[in-house]
Amino acid sequence: MGKVIGDILPLAIGVGISPLPIVAVILMLGTPRGRVNGPMFLLGWLAGAAIAGGIVLAIADAVGISKGDPSTGAYVFKIVLGVLLLVGAFRQWRNRPGEGEELTMPKWMEAIDKFNWAKSLGLGALLSGVNPKNLVLIVAASAAIAQAGIAVAQQVGALVVFVIIGTVGVLLPLTVYFLMRKRAVEILEGWKKWLAVNNAVVMIVLFLVFAAVLIGKGIVGLT
Repeated sequence: MGKVIGDILPLAIGVGISPLPIVAVILMLGTPRGRVNGPMFLLGWLAGAAIAGGIVLAIADAVGISKGDPSTGAYVFKIVLGVLLLVGAFRQWRNRPGEGEELTMPKWMEAIDKFNWAKSLGLGALLSGVNPKNLVLIVAASAAIAQAGIAVAQQVGALVVFVIIGTVGVLLPLTVYFLMRKRAVEILEGWKKWLAVNNAVVMIVLFLVFAAVLIGKGIVGLT
């Protein structure tokens, strides 16, 4: 199981480093319902990643992938996932703001101050389990867990570790908010501005790094 966790650790970090969801939770914490909506967003994030990963593991078990002996198809699948991340990197580069231009935030961010706990929960689940970048990384990690040939209980344990590590990014603003109430506003505002300005750069780097990792593992497996 230790080897599996080592394999999925970089992918979990990739899920955790998601600028827009971190900005979203910071904005949420700045609203009157922040003390409730922030934790509900975190709960939704955990649930979304866990459900998406669990579905992949269930499919892998149903089609017989979890045998401990990765097939040619499994390696090709990793290459395909890597190519999808390359496409994501290209899209981020093409749509990046020009010099002096402000980043255009998604429309739903403008309505965050009106969110209740249910919408916050749902948004967290969508941004963790359905967001294209995260979904690719979750599928890759879950496939790696399935292909390790370990017991079901160990697969579940590895997935739990993956989900927890992938939550660090959105958990950190909540920790600052509840532990550093007097300074939290200033700190979180600084984080939000930096992430908003550097979102495209961070995402391009993440896409390229994990695309290289997946494509490299796929090619090595095939050769």
